[in-house]
Amino acid sequence: MIRGACLCGGVRFEVERAVGPFELCHCQRCRKASGSAFVAGLGVRAQDFRLLSGAELIQTYESPTRESPPPYRVAFCSRCGSPVPNPPDGGNWLEIPAGLLEDDPAIRPDRHIFVECKSSWFDISDSLPQFTKDQLVELRG
Repeated sequence: MIRGACLCGGVRFEVERAVGPFELCHCQRCRKASGSAFVAGLGVRAQDFRLLSGAELIQTYESPTRESPPPYRVAFCSRCGSPVPNPPDGGNWLEIPAGLLEDDPAIRPDRHIFVECKSSWFDISDSLPQFTKDQLVELRG
């Protein structure tokens, strides 16, 4: 099991396994939601995710739709403000903020996405593949 929690420990969860993708997203919304140069998001199957405690602490914010649904949605702990996973009803996949993990997920980041939006003060210095929005659309078909 891969355990995780928010900063205050109120929201706790476990994941049976991480399947990816493990993306480093540089889009403006992710940067603003995280307060950092990018969000490290780890994909997991909904069936492998279990919320152990803190459901009552989870709040969500949906920013308006820019181009097409779905809107950008973030969940956070109402006590400490940490971003937290909040699986959508009926969804079969969700993204975990990787910084919440307490155990090694056994996979590593596999790509940078929305690199055309990256912060001017941050240089990507690793050798991971880099994708723009247009390249992602093409890749995901």
